[in-house]
Amino acid sequence: MTASSSALNPPRQSAATASPDDIFAAAQSLRWEVGRDFHQELMEAIYTDAARIADRVVTRPEQKPRFDLDRTIDRLVTSRLWGFPIMIGLFTLVFWITISGANVPSGLLNDLLIGLIHPWLKGLAAAAGLPWWLDGLLIDGIYLATAWVVAVMLPPMAIFFPLFTLLEDFGYLPRLAFNLDALFKRSGAHGKQALSMMMGFGCNAAGVIATRIIDSPRERLIAILTNNFALCNGRWPTQILIASIFIGALVPSYLAGIVSALAVVGIAVLGVLLTFLVSAFLSRTWLRGEVSTFSLELPPYRPPRIWQTIYTSLIDRTIYVLWRAIVFAAPAGAVIWLVANVTVGGAPLAVHIVRLLDPVGVLIGLNGVILLAYVIAIPANEIVIPTVLMLTVLMTGTQGAGAGVMFELESQADTLALLQAGGWTLLTGVNLMLFSLLHNPCSTTIFTIYKETGSRKWAAVSALLPLTIGFIVTFFVAQVWRLAAGV
Repeated sequence: MTASSSALNPPRQSAATASPDDIFAAAQSLRWEVGRDFHQELMEAIYTDAARIADRVVTRPEQKPRFDLDRTIDRLVTSRLWGFPIMIGLFTLVFWITISGANVPSGLLNDLLIGLIHPWLKGLAAAAGLPWWLDGLLIDGIYLATAWVVAVMLPPMAIFFPLFTLLEDFGYLPRLAFNLDALFKRSGAHGKQALSMMMGFGCNAAGVIATRIIDSPRERLIAILTNNFALCNGRWPTQILIASIFIGALVPSYLAGIVSALAVVGIAVLGVLLTFLVSAFLSRTWLRGEVSTFSLELPPYRPPRIWQTIYTSLIDRTIYVLWRAIVFAAPAGAVIWLVANVTVGGAPLAVHIVRLLDPVGVLIGLNGVILLAYVIAIPANEIVIPTVLMLTVLMTGTQGAGAGVMFELESQADTLALLQAGGWTLLTGVNLMLFSLLHNPCSTTIFTIYKETGSRKWAAVSALLPLTIGFIVTFFVAQVWRLAAGV
């Protein structure tokens, strides 16, 4: 006959009801269970772990240092000598892959959406007997603008965002923030702003969302207001085209490519410098306050999760940002068609607006066509160049399929000839590259800033601040240029 378990293991009394004798008895029992050498074994385990950790991180003169891949990489990517060249080279590679890799899919989407579907829709509208104005508004306006945004914006984002996320998964982005932390601290900003700035090179709206990693509201607001100085993918086509046909034409053909690329990189670097300068201005005026401490733990390098990265980048970033751009591009397409096709006094409305804006445009080294194109293209920077070409056709009186409809010329030589017929000079090209960097954010970014800050005031400041800087910079460049040329 066996005793019950309750008899063998009577329930223990709670600490509130146990007497001191009971507690001492329980302690004595537990001491015998763990053994007399427990304290010694515990100390030995602690010192063993400490010695193992010390062997990994301490280099002794008499010992050959052990090879540590993470520390070896960190000596390069975070060094004072090589850190910044590696950073610039790495992101130049990312931008080059993005720009070069996007050419083919952008061309395919352009052929599909504009070369194939657009004529098919025109034929379908003609067969249905739609009035010319409804056909033009819906197909040549709303559809064509939306198709341009998708064809130009989708491939670069689908390439840039996964590449950027792969760098993040690999562990490089915290090192980048480490390198730039001192510069941002001197500017009164937060070191993590480096990450949101780099995200802005893909899309400023995504860069604004990325500022959520900054805990300080003041420093996050600085990062939001200066993110527009990072060239988003919607502005790269304008930079590349203008640099190719104006800057590249100044040198022999075998140097044209590298000189054009350096001109675009120069504009991007100017944007980074302005990020530091404007951050310093904001932190010492409207947004005064102490710079928060930035405790950054450098994570170990690890292999990126490629398929998960591609999926999350496409769903969480690319599709999200593209959808917002489409929502704003559709009504912009309607406006573009209306100003180009609604006539007042025998001339399209766009002609009257361009003539009204011309004096201001010429004063800052641009023209009325460019200013109107940027007003119309507030919803999406991707449609600036086709809008400029369409308006130039209207102003020069050139006849053809491009009149009143967005289009793209076959070659850069044809584009240069059309722009020169519209009165463009090298000064116009240079100041357009500057103004492409220093103008108001697109409506998608402005709306994102409003949603993130919950303030109409800061959304307005984010739009007016870079635009004011853009007018000042282009004005001084134009005056100095003309003074030097004796005009």
